[in-house]
Amino acid sequence: MAELLIRNGRVIDPASGTDKPADVLIQDGVVAAIGARMQAPGAEILDAAGLIVAPGFIDMHVHLREPGFEHAETIETGARAAAAGGFTSICCMPNTLPVNDSATVTSYIVERARKLAITNVFPIGAITRNSAGEELAAVGSMKAAGVVAISDDGRPVMNARVMRRAMEFARSFDLPVIDHCEDLNLSAGGDMHEGYQSVRLGLRGIPACSEDVMVARDILLAQITGARFHVAHISTRNAVAMVTYAKQQGLPVTCEVTPHHFALTDSQMLPYDSNFKMKPPLRTAWDAGAVLDGIVSGAIDAIATDHAPHPGSEKMQEFEKCPFGILGLETALGLALEYLVHSGKITLSRLVALFTTGPEGVLHLGRGTLKPGAPGDVTIFSSDREWTYDVNQSLSKSRNSPFDGRTFRGGPVATVVDGVVVWRRE
Repeated sequence: MAELLIRNGRVIDPASGTDKPADVLIQDGVVAAIGARMQAPGAEILDAAGLIVAPGFIDMHVHLREPGFEHAETIETGARAAAAGGFTSICCMPNTLPVNDSATVTSYIVERARKLAITNVFPIGAITRNSAGEELAAVGSMKAAGVVAISDDGRPVMNARVMRRAMEFARSFDLPVIDHCEDLNLSAGGDMHEGYQSVRLGLRGIPACSEDVMVARDILLAQITGARFHVAHISTRNAVAMVTYAKQQGLPVTCEVTPHHFALTDSQMLPYDSNFKMKPPLRTAWDAGAVLDGIVSGAIDAIATDHAPHPGSEKMQEFEKCPFGILGLETALGLALEYLVHSGKITLSRLVALFTTGPEGVLHLGRGTLKPGAPGDVTIFSSDREWTYDVNQSLSKSRNSPFDGRTFRGGPVATVVDGVVVWRRE
C-alpha cells in the first residue's frame, strides 16, 4: 500500500471547516485520515512544519494550447507549470485547433492528459461548433467523453437566441455555461481599457460596457432557462454589482477573477509592453477596487488564472499586433497572498476556499477537500517565505508575464496529486 504522511502542518480545509495543526495520511491515492501526531510505519514522510496544508488547488480557466498550438504550450508543460503554482487540477478551454467541440477532441485531450500530465486535467467543451457562434456543439457526447463545462471563451456567443438554446441544453446535461463576457462589436479593434490611459498612450480602447452588457444579457438568460451561468475573469465594477444582484435574487450565477485584475491597473502598465496586454484588459483602480470588494463580500466565487501562453515570436510584437494573454499559473498564489491576505482583506481560510470550494462549487469535480475518502490532492504553501519569480525558469513553454523579477512573500512549496509529490520547491 502506497502511503504518504504529511506532518506538522496547519491544515486548512474550508469544505469541512478545518483549521488546525494536524497530520494528513494518504493511502493509495486517497485521504485516509487527519489527526495529531499520526504514525504510519513505512510511509513516505513530508514535513510541513510552518506551512499550510490545503486541499489541492483547482484552476478552472487555463489554456493548454494542445492540440494545434503546441509551440506555445502542451498539456504536459502546462500541467508542470500548474504543479509549480500549487494547482492539482486544471480545466482547459476549448480554443484549440481543432476546437474542442466534439467527443473526438475531448477524448484526445483526456487521453493525452492521462499519459503525460502530472496534474488532473479536465476539458471544457465549446458551446458552438468551431466556436463560430451559430450551431450548437455536441454537448451531450462531449459530456460523456469528459467535459465539465461549456464555453466559447475568447469568441463569445453574440447571438442571444443561440446562447439561450445553449443554456437550455447545458441545464439538461447539468453543465455550467462559462462565458467570456464581451460584446465584440463594442470592443472591436481595442487593445487596452478605454479611458484616460488609452488616450494618453494613443491606443484603441476596449470600453468597460463591452463586458457589462454581456453579463447583463447572460444573467437574464440564466433567469429564464434556469441554467448555471458562470462569468469568466470578471473585471468591471458594474459586472460585479450585477453578479451580486443575481446572487441576491437566488439565481445560479457565479464568477471568477484573475489575480492580474486585482493586482494591476491600466495606470500601472509599462507603456507598449505586450506583457500587459490581456482580455479583459487591465481596468482602472476604481474597477480593481470593486473586484477586491467582491472577493471580500463573497460575490466572487473563485480565483482562476486564465493562463494564456504565447511564444515570444508572437507576443513580442508591436502592442497593436500582439495577441492577448499572459501566463498565470506560477504567480497566482503569490499575488493572492500579497493583495488579499497580507493586506488584511481576507483570511487564509477564505483564500483557500477561493482556490478549492469555490471552483468545486461551480464544476462539481468531486475534489477540493481533505475529508477522508477524498482524492489525495494536496497543496502545501508558505504564507511568508520570500521567493522571486524568474520567468526564464518557468515550467511553461512560453515567457509572457508582467511579473518577471517580482519578489513574493509566500507561495507554493509542494504539490501532491493522488498521494504522489509531483512538484517541490528547491
